[in-house]
Amino acid sequence: MRSRGKGCKRLGEEFSCILECGHQTLWCENLKKPFSPPQEAHVQATHSMPSQKIEILKSMKNWVEQNILVHLNLVEKSWQPQGFLLDPVSDGFHEQVKELRERANELPNDYFVVLVGDMITEKTLPTYQTLLNTLDGVWDETGASLTSWAIWTRAWTVEENRHGDLLNKHLYPSGRVDMRHIEKTIQYSIGLGMGPWIENNPYLGFIYTSFRERATFISHDNTARLAKEHGDIKLA
Repeated sequence: MRSRGKGCKRLGEEFSCILECGHQTLWCENLKKPFSPPQEAHVQATHSMPSQKIEILKSMKNWVEQNILVHLNLVEKSWQPQGFLLDPVSDGFHEQVKELRERANELPNDYFVVLVGDMITEKTLPTYQTLLNTLDGVWDETGASLTSWAIWTRAWTVEENRHGDLLNKHLYPSGRVDMRHIEKTIQYSIGLGMGPWIENNPYLGFIYTSFRERATFISHDNTARLAKEHGDIKLA
């Protein structure tokens, strides 16, 4: 790599190999290392489901349309996080923030550990959608497929995404948590991915997600109950 002479300046820290000296730009050796998630690589069995079972799932597209997609709500009729959050354009916004922080101060530290955990679980939805789109026979082949299974996966993801948005925007003005650390944790979590050992098998995958949904429901229900016990009715 050529050394930097007098009058040279660096063009962007992320590209440490680009220097400008007078009217000349020097392209130096790129010393950046490729990103690699800090985790062990586990060898997993993949695509182990017999083709007959895949065909069964594909044949269920009409059943899914008539029995599952009918439970999806239209966007315009769905609740949105802002309906439960502080209104930043209202005249009383600053008073609302003050009231929220006063309520938050009544909650113990260990409560926020659980609440943050709940929020991170919801904010890592890209991981779960990625998982569902590895399942044979039901994955979204184009990213915008109109098959019943693909429509359900996208609709489920966007409905669940509201939960993470709501908790994130509630925690931010509370002043009780380190938001930058939380955001880094979310980035680490999504970047690491998840290997649940389900072998691209939707029968195993849907069992996993069903139990996870139940566990998440129980956790949210308990945190709501505890918030109420500590006097934060709005959070509950």
